[in-house]
Amino acid sequence: MIYLTGDTHAVFDRIDDFCRERRTTREDILIILGDAGINYFLGNKAAAIKEHLAELPLTFFCIHGNHEQRPFAIKTYRETLWSGAVAYVEDAYPSLLFAKDGEIYDFDGKKAIAIGGAYSVDKFYRQKKGYAWYDNEQPSPGIKKYVEEQLDRAEWKVDYVLSHTLPLKYEPVDKYLPFIDQSMVDKSTEIWLEKIEEKLDYQRWYCGHYHTSRVIDRLRIMFEDYAVLGE
Repeated sequence: MIYLTGDTHAVFDRIDDFCRERRTTREDILIILGDAGINYFLGNKAAAIKEHLAELPLTFFCIHGNHEQRPFAIKTYRETLWSGAVAYVEDAYPSLLFAKDGEIYDFDGKKAIAIGGAYSVDKFYRQKKGYAWYDNEQPSPGIKKYVEEQLDRAEWKVDYVLSHTLPLKYEPVDKYLPFIDQSMVDKSTEIWLEKIEEKLDYQRWYCGHYHTSRVIDRLRIMFEDYAVLGE
């Protein structure tokens, strides 16, 4: 079975419960729609998280969020062919995989494109406090070009989109943080995704990032809920 869920931010108690309740196996896949938090802390704390997740009866497939380092910037990761496309993996943790933006994965005969990244609205607070913040959190021009090239090859038709943030028109404005000046928020990724969404032939779009759960048209924003891909 292929499941989806939203941000976990390095706290996986609910995933432990999920595995136990669903009686999952390593054949089951859980797609985390960004901000898994596995590569947020790095170092020993990240290793402890990975050791724990590697023991769970589940295969993880993580979309890039904004509160975590990109796998290609971590020397222990390598590219591997997985589900018909390129993903990132560490040899020590073969059940913990990370999507490469723009790659189109085959899930039970359905095509799913991964488009990760987003802007951290708490960026300046994190910098002031000395918390981790990664300047490659949003898709670079090169990543955007690669995504669009892959969509060109697919004739702009996929079954599913797996992203962290979402097209601008779908932003849940009621979830805006009241202490954040929205005029200072970089929405370039959301604007770009909206252009993609307008052109793309797709069935369903799944995303996280906003710490809420709701369905808007064909788009589903996820947080601590779970879904079966395509249902």
